[in-house]
Amino acid sequence: MRMGLFSYIPGVPLQFWGSVDSLLQGLVGACAVSVLYNFMKVHLYIMCLNDPDRQKEAARIGSQSRLRDLLHLLLLTLLYSLLGPRVGALVTLEFSLRAVSMILSLQKGTQSSQLFLLCQFSLGCGITCSLDYLHEGAPHRTWNLLLAVGLSALIVWQTRRMSRHVGVMYQLHSSKRYCGVCLTLVAWWHEIPAILRRAVNLTFLVSDLASVAVINRDFLNTSEAVKFWTPLTICYTLLVIYMQEEQNQKPTEQMAYQTVFVRMGGLLILMMTVGRWADILHILISLVGELWCLVHAGVMLDICREEDYAARKLFSKKFSAPRNNRELKRTSSLQESD
Repeated sequence: MRMGLFSYIPGVPLQFWGSVDSLLQGLVGACAVSVLYNFMKVHLYIMCLNDPDRQKEAARIGSQSRLRDLLHLLLLTLLYSLLGPRVGALVTLEFSLRAVSMILSLQKGTQSSQLFLLCQFSLGCGITCSLDYLHEGAPHRTWNLLLAVGLSALIVWQTRRMSRHVGVMYQLHSSKRYCGVCLTLVAWWHEIPAILRRAVNLTFLVSDLASVAVINRDFLNTSEAVKFWTPLTICYTLLVIYMQEEQNQKPTEQMAYQTVFVRMGGLLILMMTVGRWADILHILISLVGELWCLVHAGVMLDICREEDYAARKLFSKKFSAPRNNRELKRTSSLQESD
């Protein structure tokens, strides 16, 4: 039996505390997404500010309103609290496979900064799914979640404060050399993606293990698990193949939204076959969350797409130049021998 905060008070149904726990889990997941967003905002703002050709993009990033960020946090909290752990686990596993496929398909030495923004909603799903699994049956679950919310809110407040400070004062403080935060970012802003990569990798590693456990706890025997995992594996394989074909093309904003509809559409068809009616509703909630995250990070996604495409073109030119030189030398040596 689940014990919640003040569950000993007469007249308060136990289901009420279950909904409070879901809301707290959703708030922790939304805070994780907000922290990732704030760090990427700081990184991209400084990167654009250091490039004379990207001053307009820096101004667009710095001009984003606080009200919109607050709305982003509240909407994600609501979506995560309504989202079931089963579908949250499926979304987490699907993105993990897609991210691994993207990383393996990248040329050596190149990186994809889009992944940090594309993984926002999946990251929150993984956090809420992990909390649901780790606190299952805990006697003081609500107290633990309240502590997690407090720590998450503190981190969000600090990162948002840093983001606002950088957007207003970084250009002045970095030149005048009298602000500790800005001076630290002058030396370490380019290390933010590496730090985020390690944190996100660790988070998804734990979330994937919890997701598998959350999905398997609904099955009574092995045959039921096989009936579910077999079509799921086929669906994920087809999605990964589709994503790999898209990666060879120039990324566009339309392609990002199209990918979301294809992913959620595949999961929707799968749940209509082997899932429950509640899963279908939760997939529609996931679709809203994915689209909202893309809309909210639209400006930064455009910058990341351009960066990734330029890095890919630069790498292909460097790779093809020695190859062309070798072919020219071979041709000239053949001509000389003739």
